Amino acid sequence: MRTGRPVVTLTIIALCAVSWVLQLVTDGAWTQRWAFAPVVGLDEPWRFLTAAFLHSTSPMHILFNMYALWIVGPFLEQAFGRGRFIALYVLAAVGGSVGIVLLSTPADGLGIWYTGAVGASGAVFGLFGAIIPALRRMGRSATQIVVLIAINMAIPFFLPNIAWQAHLGGLAVGLLVGAGYAAAPRERQALVGWALPTLVGAALVAVTLWRYAAVGYL
Repeated sequence: MRTGRPVVTLTIIALCAVSWVLQLVTDGAWTQRWAFAPVVGLDEPWRFLTAAFLHSTSPMHILFNMYALWIVGPFLEQAFGRGRFIALYVLAAVGGSVGIVLLSTPADGLGIWYTGAVGASGAVFGLFGAIIPALRRMGRSATQIVVLIAINMAIPFFLPNIAWQAHLGGLAVGLLVGAGYAAAPRERQALVGWALPTLVGAALVAVTLWRYAAVGYL
């Protein structure tokens, strides 16, 4: 475990807060510019990431995500180090958007693929996933996190307009990256720190292009 202020976590929270204010004051223009939907993902691939810094206009959406980020972010930032934590968060955020691409389909007969989402929940679920192998590596119980994930995965069955696809995508990426980080021997942490995110990022690009080709977008 490292020490020091969770600078990365605080920066992400600040960026999300500033972005949310811009969403409100621009009457949705900021949201439309950076939100993700599969229909625009090929032409503007940065939206796979930027959507994680947007939220709905309801304060509860951003407050819940930022609270969850603050609960797990500092621990993982100190456990993995700032560089690896940034890579984890970015990949989990992108993985959330990739989850939407993989688990949704264009509108029947229209070829329009508007299914999308805004919010940091995909990235937060990635952190939830990553903390499980980290806790186990330290000999600590991950039961509370597993229960929390199960509860949040069940919520979309009762509430509408929740991007469960993004939750699954972020969770899968977080589990994979977190397991790799946690299992790396101390003398190989630097190697794993750049090699693993590179491989996971390449895999996300590959499955995304495959999915676009499968539905006729390529």
